Amino acid sequence: MRRRSPFLLRAVNVLVRTTLLLAVAFGGGLLVFAALLPDTVAAPDTPTDAIVVLTGGSMRVSTGIALLAEGKARALFFSGVGEHATLEELEYAADDLHAVLPPDLRSRVVLGYEAQDTFGNARETAAWLQACGYHSIRLVTGSYHMPRSIAEFRAVMPDVEIVPHPVFPGHVKVREWWRWSGTARLIAHEYVKFLAAWIRTRPGIFPGPPAPAPHDGVVCP
Repeated sequence: MRRRSPFLLRAVNVLVRTTLLLAVAFGGGLLVFAALLPDTVAAPDTPTDAIVVLTGGSMRVSTGIALLAEGKARALFFSGVGEHATLEELEYAADDLHAVLPPDLRSRVVLGYEAQDTFGNARETAAWLQACGYHSIRLVTGSYHMPRSIAEFRAVMPDVEIVPHPVFPGHVKVREWWRWSGTARLIAHEYVKFLAAWIRTRPGIFPGPPAPAPHDGVVCP
């Protein structure tokens, strides 16, 4: 019977140790990430130039509309709206019966059609802010999505004040996420995406600021 090579045994040992170390590091990071997810709106009354809603999750559209109606900002920007979608369709799809804007506020809403993901949301929003001369935003998205959104947005707009405004969909059990398989998968997936965004937005890795949006046709309420 042939004896295994000492080199092979050492290589297997190193591989096993490395795999275990990476698994422990990933698990520990996931626990910290989940523990630090926001569970409240830290600054509900801070005014900003604009409210920015990242579409694609429940409660976001209705929250953005409510914040504009409350006078939290002068403009409301929906980033990542589906192609050819209208404000009326957004209102109809919102999960809140009170998501209909008063007629006098409708001219203060702008729809962004270019973004396909969070990275795109940040670039699309940065271009709009630059074109309109806005310097602060209230960012509306799911609590589990907020860390990655903040990382992406700060990378492309370091001089813009960003006030997080997380929403808390009832089906996402953030505080007891380990007890719910659907939430656990969602948070683990979001953690992986956050790590990728964090690495990509480090100095020297990020591809640079977005090109400014053309002034012609840009709506600035």
